Amino acid sequence: MLNGTYSESEPIPFIVNVVTSPLRADAARNREQVLAVAREHLTARGDTPPMKDLARLAGVGVGTVYRHFPTHQVLLEALGVDGMRKLVRATRDAAADPDPEAGFARVMEYVLRGQLADPGIAAVVSGEGACAEALPLAAELGEAVSALLVRARAAGIVRRDLDPGDIRRLLSGMASAVGVPPDESRLRRYLTVFLDGLRPPRR
Repeated sequence: MLNGTYSESEPIPFIVNVVTSPLRADAARNREQVLAVAREHLTARGDTPPMKDLARLAGVGVGTVYRHFPTHQVLLEALGVDGMRKLVRATRDAAADPDPEAGFARVMEYVLRGQLADPGIAAVVSGEGACAEALPLAAELGEAVSALLVRARAAGIVRRDLDPGDIRRLLSGMASAVGVPPDESRLRRYLTVFLDGLRPPRR
């Protein structure tokens, strides 16, 4: 049953120990300003500006931008933090479905649509783990998918040789194949093929 949706109003596995120090008030303001400008540019144009342009638009020095976001991947993952929080909540709700097959299908669709709706989520799900703030959320999503996978295996709807990392990589690849903006018929067709392919082989 494919009826999951992802929207900005709603809402793989690696677990690490992250130690961070709180930012000074002015540094925190600068970081949020850079993120706000990058998010606005991403929403309007579908990408983020080069770091030097981002610094100019945010009214900060280019060194400030690189201090908070040393690479483009870190910036993208930071932009995905809010969306990841929503996605984790939605995934946990779907995982509570009393029907393991329906719950599993919903979660797969949530994660797929989340990546297509938010490049920041796609960056986190890609698994590079560059942003310390996003790492715990990626771990939470991985844990939720792991628990769901245990239920799905027990119900005989997912083959036993797949692990959460396999699922993450397959979903990330499928998001790339569907493309942005997503074609709804292609998305649903690919998702159906994906779910069918996860089933245990017939004896």
